Amino acid sequence: MTTSTLPNGPVNVARLRNIDVHPQQKAFVDSTAKHIIVRAGRRGGKTTMSATRAVMRFLDGHRQLYAAPTADQMETFWFEVKRALQEPIDAKVFYVNETEHVIEVPRTKQRIRAKTAWNADTLRGDYADDLYLEEWQLMNEDTWGEVGAPMIADNNGTVTFIYTPRSLLSAGVSKAKDPLHAAKMYKRAEEEEGAALREGRASDWATFHFTSWDNPFISRQGLQYLTKYMTKEAYRREILAEDDEAENALLVYSMFDERTQLIDPMPLPKEWPRYVGHDFGQSHPAALFVASDPTGNLYIYDEYLPGPGRSVYQHTEEFKRRTEGLHVMKRIGGNQTTEDEIRQGYSAHGWHIVAPKWAKPAKQIEVVQGLMERNRVFVFKTCQAFLDEIRNCLWEVDKDSVRLDKVRNEHNYHLLSATRYLLSDFTPETVAGYGTKGVGRREAYDSGETHTGGRRALYG
Repeated sequence: MTTSTLPNGPVNVARLRNIDVHPQQKAFVDSTAKHIIVRAGRRGGKTTMSATRAVMRFLDGHRQLYAAPTADQMETFWFEVKRALQEPIDAKVFYVNETEHVIEVPRTKQRIRAKTAWNADTLRGDYADDLYLEEWQLMNEDTWGEVGAPMIADNNGTVTFIYTPRSLLSAGVSKAKDPLHAAKMYKRAEEEEGAALREGRASDWATFHFTSWDNPFISRQGLQYLTKYMTKEAYRREILAEDDEAENALLVYSMFDERTQLIDPMPLPKEWPRYVGHDFGQSHPAALFVASDPTGNLYIYDEYLPGPGRSVYQHTEEFKRRTEGLHVMKRIGGNQTTEDEIRQGYSAHGWHIVAPKWAKPAKQIEVVQGLMERNRVFVFKTCQAFLDEIRNCLWEVDKDSVRLDKVRNEHNYHLLSATRYLLSDFTPETVAGYGTKGVGRREAYDSGETHTGGRRALYG
């Protein structure tokens, strides 16, 4: 029979309530990794096993901090912890603060605390040896990067990320900048685990994958009822906890790899040709500024999303200011067939915009995808509005969760519209039907303006 010695006397761990876990969960509870990430299906027992680990770690002298986005989730954890520790609580071994959701050893900082947290601000000023971030896929990434990571580093502690693959309908409640950040973290953690195993060393990361069916404490009948009317994709995400396949299939620009294509801002040579993509509209006009290096690589370096209230004249003056002294080779924007009048309005103010090469958005997107797949598109980290859009842009699905060739809520993605108008004028090598002349090879547009010299040229 196991005991844990505390300042107020020993606690009989074997008599604690609700600490039974199945073998897979026990491996998680006992893990000594510094960083743990758990991908679990709905009702897969993730909150209970988090509570169990927190209790066991607390009894060993480690300070515990659990955070979840909603009060309901936090209260579930709190209920499980209190139930497990009810006997020593009743014996006054521990002090309980129901308002702050804290259980602590009197006159010490040894404690378990539960709180709600969407972002970094809600965790500032707190402390822990072990941090638990529940529903990690819905949280803002800064919760870990700005506060959680320094907290754990200062205390030589551990962190546990727990998530269920994101429902496509959860985007409206999510605070995440990148809706796939949890899935990407899990993949990187798996890669680190594999590398450590091959090299014969201990890994700082541990990954755990639990389906709903792995939980022996849930009713089989109840689970069958829960899944009876689920679509195939919903079943994969929420029950089998298989997120990558489903999510990446619906992310329009899933081939954009931030590890290699998201770069720090750098000085761009003035001689590099510039291109500007435009999305028209009185409420949400947008423009994207792109430079091309001598090899045909494209750099998205500036964005324009001013909001309503500016005239065409004001827009054009701002565009001229941002491109002063640069070789603007082409400006592309708007619907191919219905927005000629708007383009003429810009031309009247000395900013000539031409229609996109392709009329159908799906074709435009196909070309942009080809460029990204060839690692030809790089984005400055300062283009935050563009990054917010590309991280959240999904394909529409039908009632059976089958992907359609239509962007979901396309009217929300103004910078991405400007992107596809512009970049679809370029020719990716790998897109069928576009020839093999090379990425970035295109006819230069003769604008007739003095800074282009009226010349025609090929770049690429």
